[in-house]
Amino acid sequence: METESEPYVRLATLRQLHQVVAELNTARSLADTLQTVADGAITGLGYELAAVNLVRPDGDLVVAAVAGSAGAEALMAGRAGSRTSWDRRLAMGERWGDLVFIPHTEGWVLDDDDVPQWHTAGPAPRFPDEWHPMDRLFAPMYTAANGGGELLGVISVDRPRNGRRPGPWGQEALQMYAFQSAIAISNARLRANMQRALVRLEREQQALRASEESFRQAFEYAPSGMAVAEMGGDQHGRLLRTNDALCRLLGRPASGMRRYSFSDLVHPEDIGTLLRTSAEGGRAELRLARRDGTYVWVSLRNSVVADTTDGPRFLLTHVEDIEERKRHELQLAHRASHDSLTGLPNSAELRARLGARLCSRPPGSMADAYASSGVIHTDPRDAHGFRPDGKEPFDGLDGFEGGLPAPFDHHVHLVAPADGPADDGSKGLAVLFCDLDGFKSINDRFGHNTGDAVLIEVARRLTSGVRDGDTVARLGGDEFVVLADGLGTADAEDLAVRLRNAIIPPIRVEGRAVRVGASFGIGWASCGMTAEEVLESADQRMYVEKRSRSKANRRAAG
Repeated sequence: METESEPYVRLATLRQLHQVVAELNTARSLADTLQTVADGAITGLGYELAAVNLVRPDGDLVVAAVAGSAGAEALMAGRAGSRTSWDRRLAMGERWGDLVFIPHTEGWVLDDDDVPQWHTAGPAPRFPDEWHPMDRLFAPMYTAANGGGELLGVISVDRPRNGRRPGPWGQEALQMYAFQSAIAISNARLRANMQRALVRLEREQQALRASEESFRQAFEYAPSGMAVAEMGGDQHGRLLRTNDALCRLLGRPASGMRRYSFSDLVHPEDIGTLLRTSAEGGRAELRLARRDGTYVWVSLRNSVVADTTDGPRFLLTHVEDIEERKRHELQLAHRASHDSLTGLPNSAELRARLGARLCSRPPGSMADAYASSGVIHTDPRDAHGFRPDGKEPFDGLDGFEGGLPAPFDHHVHLVAPADGPADDGSKGLAVLFCDLDGFKSINDRFGHNTGDAVLIEVARRLTSGVRDGDTVARLGGDEFVVLADGLGTADAEDLAVRLRNAIIPPIRVEGRAVRVGASFGIGWASCGMTAEEVLESADQRMYVEKRSRSKANRRAAG
């Protein structure tokens, strides 16, 4: 299972990877794109040395970019290796998906071939997954996903900063990065071709027909979607022409596409993103509607072109399918924020959700601040920031502007219900801390597989016992936490009893029935507290409840 720190490390790695992937499409030329690919392997993937080997028209691979070592760059940059030698390398070693790993025990036979390489001698590995200086790791780049299409080039990386061979997480990140790099290189080549075509359109009036044909071919046969739209006038934005790739992507015929503009096809939540995208050089990532009603994530990039030197201007939009990247990003984000065993939100996600509901101002401070400042309180909320209709959103609160209390802070302040035997009817955000009773003995007696099955079933029962919108999270080990908003004291106690009764029935694992109990502690989230303080309060109440039940059981047994 994951350690407590891994979600933070993975989330940081995801952010770095997302940043370097985003930078791949910002380079202005093919050379800049290739260098950005090499630099990204260093900054985003954690390697100390990376090289980009690009396939030349004659089939051989030339070292087009090197990052991480000036000495390696001086030795390798611009040198070429034969396609035969590269095919031999890509057929050796171990296959990690699309990646090729050649351990030092096999790679010595490649020391004298014609492929440019840089390595240093080193001691034998001390443990199985330690990286050896003579190990080789290659990430082929193809024109299609999953190793399909033609080979564009190979990213070679060396010396991971942690000194270990990459695990499944690192392998998947490198493989996804190679796929995105292949797209960026293909797009850089496409942009270069289209820029040359546009220059010919502007400067070579006598060769206008030939230039138009060149543009038409680049447009029609582009591997990603392209569209030309009107610019200015009453029909601004209306699509005049779309290529086959865009029509296939959206499942719409070219004749039907001419009835729309991108604003007609964009997801309602992304219309603001589209409107903020400039015509010249504008970029945006948004969702477009397919004919079947589903949406696909795309990257739009705009350019302004003219039909003739002084003729009307049109908007040329490049539409790239990024659905696969978005899906990978969502999967990686989910893995970083959810428990790998139960699928529940993990400790980091629990604290993030709880912290989003809290602010640093304790209950009552708004009323005191208004009284001392003399400001007349005209906001329909009460002194704690609540609206009677309960519809006020919460956006967090950092303080007062200009030294006076802000009358509209747009934050629903949390206040714990009154503590005592009597329920005063007030509602709050209940935090139920659950610790399983008897789980350790099951783990010790029947093994971890049985224990894992028990945890999975307990997670299912807890999730089934709460409302939509409530949060059930695994804090770690056999501890779970439930966040339930809008509950009074009696409601929270009833919920704890229902969840305890749901856990108690036997759980069948591999033909045997096992039982666990549960102790619940009920805490309340209140502004002015931190997430850690709220969880600590619920944890302490859980142990009080556990001890009191233990004493009651001993008295009953005596």
